[in-house]
Amino acid sequence: MLTIIYAYRNRDLARVKRSLDSLDQQFKKNFEVLFIDYGSDSDLANEVKNLISEYGFVNYEYIFTRYQPWNKCKALNYAIKKIESEYCFNADVDIIFHPEFTSLLEEMFDSNRVLYFQIGFLSEQESLKQLKFNDYNVNFLTDRNATGMSLFPVKMIKNIQGFDEFFHFWGSEDTDIHNRLINKGCKIEYYNSKLLLLHQWHKNYRNRETKQLNLELQMSKTVEINYQHLKYNLENNVIRVNSESWGEVNCEAEFNELENFQNERILTNKLEIVDHFLFVELPQAERTILSIQFVEDPLQQSLKYKIKQFLGKKVQKYYTLKEINDKLLLHTISFYHTYPYSYKVSKDLKSVAFKIKK
Repeated sequence: MLTIIYAYRNRDLARVKRSLDSLDQQFKKNFEVLFIDYGSDSDLANEVKNLISEYGFVNYEYIFTRYQPWNKCKALNYAIKKIESEYCFNADVDIIFHPEFTSLLEEMFDSNRVLYFQIGFLSEQESLKQLKFNDYNVNFLTDRNATGMSLFPVKMIKNIQGFDEFFHFWGSEDTDIHNRLINKGCKIEYYNSKLLLLHQWHKNYRNRETKQLNLELQMSKTVEINYQHLKYNLENNVIRVNSESWGEVNCEAEFNELENFQNERILTNKLEIVDHFLFVELPQAERTILSIQFVEDPLQQSLKYKIKQFLGKKVQKYYTLKEINDKLLLHTISFYHTYPYSYKVSKDLKSVAFKIKK
């Protein structure tokens, strides 16, 4: 049996439907789908759950990570630890499958091999169409450097403790798991004999990233940091990653406990205040919930401060909220992502709220 895993958050329903319809049209129904909703907004989560209920081969699970950064690795690991099938395919809600895909996949099962596939990318306009697979006009084809869509022996992934959960937001996680499986003695092969997968257009993470604070959780230099971690794992021949709790996520009770915790403290953006929290208070906290809201110091916008700054006199140093955002998120994903936590940017972009249970 094959399990196809979707990792999803807040994507439009039309692309999800096109993807699931293509699986519904498979010549051979030798698979099940585990659809992991990694913390979508409540209204959209209900809509996608209702859509998925129309497909008998799909199981939907919601993970309470709505106020955490996107982490495809955790979503996939959560699924991998649950499934009992011998093989899994990490899909994408943007993928349209050739009707022969699962039939051909079954012929290529190999307990000591990972197989990854060439993908045909569609243009923005072509992606909106509802066509038979071979009637789509492909914009361009990927080469062997695109490692995202892979068929894995589940036992192999479990032996190396899954995808590396350091990788947040976007980039490098797929190539990293291939590298670590090679170190484990697994074969990696690229399939491009026949085009079996199409990718619906969407704006990528790099194009969405802004230099200012954003309601969408972002961290500057994410792609570069992820790539550096990929290089580190490769150069040091890393095989197993994560802690023994890999694949574990916030439960609903933990999510609600953080949401209902009201004892919030206000900290300003003074350098020494932010640094003390990050390097002293946060690592030393034990058996408690920290609830912090970072705001700009009113003094920073005062006429007196601006005059002293203009005259080159010594003034209080501040981080911007964007700098606090980047520092706090990097600390969290590096050291604290296994704890229950939530992270919110206010709608007016004038504060950052962080809660963590340690």
